[in-house]
Amino acid sequence: MIIIGAGAAGLCAAITSARAGHTVTLLEQNNKIGKKILVSGNGKCNIDNKYINTNRFHSQNPSFIDEVLSDYHFEAVEKFFTSIGLELVEGKEGKMFPMSLQASSVVELLEYEDKRAGVQILCDCAVTSIAKDANTFTLETVQGTKTCEKLLLASGSPAAPQLGGSNSGYTFATKMGHTLIPRHPSLVQLCSEEAWVKACAGVKVAGLAKLYANGEYITEKKGDLLFTNYGISGLAILDLSREVSTRLANFDYCALNLDLMPELSKEKLTNLLLNRISEGSEKALNLWLQGIMNKKLIPIIVEQSKCKVKTEKELNRKEVGKLVYSIKNLKLSINDTKGFQGAEVATGGINTTEINPETMESKLIPSLFFAGEILDVDGDRGGFNFHFAWVTGMRVARN
Repeated sequence: MIIIGAGAAGLCAAITSARAGHTVTLLEQNNKIGKKILVSGNGKCNIDNKYINTNRFHSQNPSFIDEVLSDYHFEAVEKFFTSIGLELVEGKEGKMFPMSLQASSVVELLEYEDKRAGVQILCDCAVTSIAKDANTFTLETVQGTKTCEKLLLASGSPAAPQLGGSNSGYTFATKMGHTLIPRHPSLVQLCSEEAWVKACAGVKVAGLAKLYANGEYITEKKGDLLFTNYGISGLAILDLSREVSTRLANFDYCALNLDLMPELSKEKLTNLLLNRISEGSEKALNLWLQGIMNKKLIPIIVEQSKCKVKTEKELNRKEVGKLVYSIKNLKLSINDTKGFQGAEVATGGINTTEINPETMESKLIPSLFFAGEILDVDGDRGGFNFHFAWVTGMRVARN
């Protein structure tokens, strides 16, 4: 068996397949294995999630997800990592990490176990073409011709090209007859052409972001909002980005309504501001607002609110109401994402109706297999994409 791609799915598939008795060669185009693993979780590696639920995964063929994940919950992945000597610890929201809190531990233990199981790993070995004749695949690579009876494409998606993300696996698969669901960046930062965001660059708040497309409410996410020179990032934005990316690809007009103080209801925030007003105070409105929020945000809050007062003493319930509405409904139009360069994953991929969910084998080409992000399945932030990679890698070994 030859596996193309030494990322999460490929490394796991190599170990489990070698343990099952296969002779395995693992080809990696980068100069080292597991580059995406090494940068995940800010170097700590959010390796999985304890609370696996199929609604945390997305595909045009949801039943495929149900079947792939059947009998492969977190415990199956934990057992695999225990078998290679890696202990896991739980963080927030069920996120699982290596106990060392070092992504390098994950990669080094996977590499050791691969080699111990007899897997041959070849780095700097990009594949240039694949052909199948009878029962043999012939691969042309930069390190010469390779042949195998079974071939696994675990070459990932175009997300994060700086870490080796590419379209190569899609190219090989489509040439062999597979079809492709359109790919879009996901878990990615969003861009805006509005000038005010640049003035707010670096400001981070715990907020709520509501997405509207062509004026219609779509969904909302709660979490960090980080204003940047190009637009907006933060956990809430990454969680929204899949939907935004898809909508933008359909040429929808996308805008966010940002609640900068979601923990305070409209009434509580209104009362807070009214109670802060000192009668007769000459304090400038902008300075007065610094008592509750980052001063970089104040000019745009005041502008969008259309509040006309200049000093604290001029404030009344009506003007406070305008400010409250703006604080809880700050509007930001979105015109783009940071693309695959900024994305952690990609939506779309190989059409899963063409794949056997039990074994990950192609229904079109016998002995051709797929695992990981190359498939039309992507997960939410929090270890879900890794879970799908580990599970599909393990399923390949069942052949």
